[in-house]
Amino acid sequence: MLPVLLHIGSIPIWSHAVFVGLGMLLALRMTWLLARRHGRASPEFIWILSGGLVGAAIMARFGLLPRYLLDANTPTVGGFLGYGGRSLLGGLAGGYLGVVVTKWAIGYRRHTGDLLVPGVALGIAIGRIGCHLAEQPGSVTTLPWGVHVAPPLDPSLRDCVACLAGAAMHPSFLYESLFLLVIGLWLYPYARRSNFPARWMREGDLFKLFLLAYAVARFLLEFVRGSPAMLFGLSGSQLAVLVPVITLPLYFIRSARTAQTAARTA
Repeated sequence: MLPVLLHIGSIPIWSHAVFVGLGMLLALRMTWLLARRHGRASPEFIWILSGGLVGAAIMARFGLLPRYLLDANTPTVGGFLGYGGRSLLGGLAGGYLGVVVTKWAIGYRRHTGDLLVPGVALGIAIGRIGCHLAEQPGSVTTLPWGVHVAPPLDPSLRDCVACLAGAAMHPSFLYESLFLLVIGLWLYPYARRSNFPARWMREGDLFKLFLLAYAVARFLLEFVRGSPAMLFGLSGSQLAVLVPVITLPLYFIRSARTAQTAARTA
């Protein structure tokens, strides 16, 4: 682990903050370049990006509320505000909500998600490196690439039994980074050319495809993440991603069937 990347004088520079910041800058840069390529870089688009960032920042924090309520013996507002960490799924949900609300407020009608996909995927991939350096890696494993948390332990890991025992653990955040790198590089050419993996897809579906792929991957990764079970043996993150895992395939099936019906009757 390397929670502190370096010191500038007596000021610690936190690994998590550095990599999350780098990922965010990459995401914004890639999104803006794609918007310029498609002639959509405008003041309205800046407002939309800003709304997404504000929504992500708020929900990244409040997405941890269910976990805090489970962990805390006597939950309080002050206790929650002092509760550590950020929720990636909460940030994604908040970013989506922020974009939707901003577009509604300024009367922007077109889909914007397809322009966001490559930057968001690669930005999260970079941010997860910071998570790997600063948080519990995953559940215990006997695989040769298992990682150990070297003492002294960060105070945030005081309840990590595997860390205290010096056990090897899955580098679950690096698994996630690798997946996001692959999905981001796969979808980038489609976002750049404004076309889609399937003929029946339309504007906005590239973003939905990314959400589905990430939701499935996150559901599976949670089994090696070491997250506590919340309901039916599933973690809070697994319960959250069940919604897109179930609904988005139904959306794509319906879209494909509608396109096929239209083609037969044309």
